[in-house]
Amino acid sequence: MPTYHRGEIAVQERAGLARQAEFSLGGIGESIPSVARDFLAQQPWIVLGGADRDGLVWATQLTGGAGFLGVPDPRTVTVGALPLPGDPLAEVLTAGPAVPTGMIAIEPATRRRMRINGRARREGTGLRVDIDQVIANCPKYLQKRNHRWAGPDEAGAADRTVTAGTGLSPAQQRKVRAADTFFVATASDRGDADASHRGGNPGFVQVLSPTLLRWPDYVGNAMFLTLGNLLLNASAGILVPDWETGDTLHLSGTARTVWDAEDIATAPGAQRLVEFSVQAVREITAASPLRWTSPGYSRFNPPVG
Repeated sequence: MPTYHRGEIAVQERAGLARQAEFSLGGIGESIPSVARDFLAQQPWIVLGGADRDGLVWATQLTGGAGFLGVPDPRTVTVGALPLPGDPLAEVLTAGPAVPTGMIAIEPATRRRMRINGRARREGTGLRVDIDQVIANCPKYLQKRNHRWAGPDEAGAADRTVTAGTGLSPAQQRKVRAADTFFVATASDRGDADASHRGGNPGFVQVLSPTLLRWPDYVGNAMFLTLGNLLLNASAGILVPDWETGDTLHLSGTARTVWDAEDIATAPGAQRLVEFSVQAVREITAASPLRWTSPGYSRFNPPVG
């Protein structure tokens, strides 16, 4: 039976939303319903989160054609792709035993999404994920986009480069400031992984320095799965996709929730703030063959101060 762990409960109580969280618990299951199976079968990509061999938490993505995501039974999801060399989670997801993995499937064109947490292990040329949690999410703060596959004259695998660092370059800082969407991976103190979405109008993520980011935590479903994990385990990873080029920016570090009322008041719509300290950076060009249209911004996005 689904339950919250002690970190999630502590954040729910501090936010004064324990009753709403109890109601939202009905959105957490342990198997894939048939309607969700059909949804997954239509998706060309999925975001994954987990820890590498050094314990750093990262978020990444995988893509594929029709049937790329499968549900052979209600407690199992298959992913028809593996991370390529240079991907921060390639080593743990292509060799060795099953590892805790959080996933989120999003269809920007319809603003539908779902989260799946479990244990992933390599199976042939893809992954098999044994499910622990299936989480229904609301469509707030998700920008509408349509996708296409890159043409032969666009950047492909041959153009793929990987660069690493310990802080954001000026160009990477500009990418983060311009982002309307990113994905955040966290893990509990037991190592159970989760991947979630954050969205807002461009500028909702502040770059305070090359190694410090801040973003608002807006009104949500009161589950606090991400903030609950961070209370017990500060390690986190961020994926910032470039929707136009297929490039990806991966960050790993630590994060904390800011509850100070004066700080929160500086960000319109914020209920809390999250500060992320960057420890490692991985930027991959031509990481995805998907190209996306310009966004239709969510009507729920608060203005940016």
